[in-house]
Amino acid sequence: MADNGVNKGRRRFLVGATTVVGGIGAVGVAVPFVASWQPSARARAAGAPVQADVSKLEPGQRMTVEWRGKPVWIVNRTPEMIERIESFDDSRLTDPASDVPQQPAYIDGPLRSIKPEIGVLIGICTHLGCSPLFRPEPDADDVGTDNWPGGFFCPCHGSRFDLAGRVFRGVPAPTNLEVPPYRFESDDIIIVGEDEETA
Repeated sequence: MADNGVNKGRRRFLVGATTVVGGIGAVGVAVPFVASWQPSARARAAGAPVQADVSKLEPGQRMTVEWRGKPVWIVNRTPEMIERIESFDDSRLTDPASDVPQQPAYIDGPLRSIKPEIGVLIGICTHLGCSPLFRPEPDADDVGTDNWPGGFFCPCHGSRFDLAGRVFRGVPAPTNLEVPPYRFESDDIIIVGEDEETA
């Protein structure tokens, strides 16, 4: 039988090369399609717990971490700050016992924290979502109230919170600052976004 001038080796090469290129193209299309089923890194990070190292946080100072797109304040409270919170005149506060649930069930007492010296609060005013200023000094001039015990002051509309995030009476903010779920992984590491009970 005559081969009519057909080069079988060349034909096999072209069929093989076409198959390989087609396979690469199919993988190239499939990978992004399959990857689109996975949540994006941004979506994973939006709800993921964050870790905060408080080993270098000096007494009386505050640090900020971001969780779910919100600022979370971690305050290392001095013994004087703790004493001011515990002895503060509750009649000046809207919700001194935190009856409105703005914190996990395992957070109670006037300090609203797991450890007395470490306060963890979401740094967003409960009025219109501004971020209050940290004014830890007693009787700070710009706060506009007598006997200021130290805490957080929102200059947008004048809301004031003590160092445990409890809201003062007669300000626009309706509730205390929110305490996020958190736990201590060690003495120096806080995991924000994970409950103490589920760890």
